[in-house]
Amino acid sequence: MSSCPGKNSWPELVGTNGESAKTTIERENPNVGAIVLRDGTSVTGDFRCDRVWVWVNRNGNGLVVRAPRIG
Repeated sequence: MSSCPGKNSWPELVGTNGESAKTTIERENPNVGAIVLRDGTSVTGDFRCDRVWVWVNRNGNGLVVRAPRIG
């Protein structure tokens, strides 16, 4: 469980379009910025309450493959 303000995970967005997921996340928690990335992309390991990684599949159709969460 995160100590960050607002909603902190979005498992219901798995299988949806990554850009639409980004919009939903930022609407449901205005404290975060969502970043859409292809699954497997290298990212920093630091934890931030103002960031949500939105992992999309690598085949190009941009569907969310992991539950987005603050981090």
